[in-house]
Amino acid sequence: MSLIKYAQEVILHEAEALTAMAARLGAGFDEAVAAILDCKGRVIVSGMGKSGLVGKKIVATFNSTGISSFFLHPAEALHGDLGLMRSEDILMFISKSGQMEELEAIVAVSRRLDIKIIGLCGTVESPLCQRADIVLDCSVISEACPNNLVPTSSSTAALVMGDALAVALLKARNFSSSDFAVLHPGGFIGRRLLKKVSEYHHTGADIPLVTATATVSEMILEMTGKRLGCVLMKDEEGRPAGIFTDGDLRRLMEKNKDPFRLTAGDVMIKNFKGISQDAILDAALALMEKHAITQLPTLDREKRLVGVIHLHDILKSKLV
Repeated sequence: MSLIKYAQEVILHEAEALTAMAARLGAGFDEAVAAILDCKGRVIVSGMGKSGLVGKKIVATFNSTGISSFFLHPAEALHGDLGLMRSEDILMFISKSGQMEELEAIVAVSRRLDIKIIGLCGTVESPLCQRADIVLDCSVISEACPNNLVPTSSSTAALVMGDALAVALLKARNFSSSDFAVLHPGGFIGRRLLKKVSEYHHTGADIPLVTATATVSEMILEMTGKRLGCVLMKDEEGRPAGIFTDGDLRRLMEKNKDPFRLTAGDVMIKNFKGISQDAILDAALALMEKHAITQLPTLDREKRLVGVIHLHDILKSKLV
């Protein structure tokens, strides 16, 4: 018996809950973002059960985008971990019911320390949620489970609200891919964002170069000798003036009966793509994929030719 149709209903049920939540967003969201931006301490996130698991994910996302944050378990808080809280922090609690003794104690301590409180609430009219300075409505009409018991739509709503906060904070702080790379030096993301074109391109005598008067035969010899599948031509200012690839050579041989009478100036492709030597490898790969090319001239800040990078160089970097 296939349960695909039932699974689709669950997914659509949760999607509808998120759409409804998005429509309810108001000034409180901007207030929450502003409060976190102004926070001189850390964002303390707390929640019990599934809400706690969602809270841990929000903490991970905040930290990965430069918002200092930690998860405070409600039960552990009552046995000494309340000492982690400082007056310059912000408390963000997550609760569907708004009824939990442990969270009540954390809120009480936050009040004594004059800590601003943000509540991601599934029951906004509950006494606990009403004690928050800023309330973000994460309520859902019903859970996706048939008995309306297992946290599904409600936990998804809280999780997505956390993502919305994190991305809004990222946008407000102009958090760039370079900033992200600093916090992710390891793994695939680090390889993508930390490695630069200048680390892998071919420079100096390794650049396949010809003059405008070079013959097609001379171009082929230079292309073969440098083994990058292309030759380049520079202008008087040192800027690339043209490129000719092995693919261009094949097309030339097909269309011209006597291509060896021609010169580099006759056959060079002048409308070509280049990339800054300071660009990340990921940008070079994206440009190659977009235009279906395998070589890129690399340029300095004055747009002068400094090298060539080949798709194989990127593959060797273990980026892909």
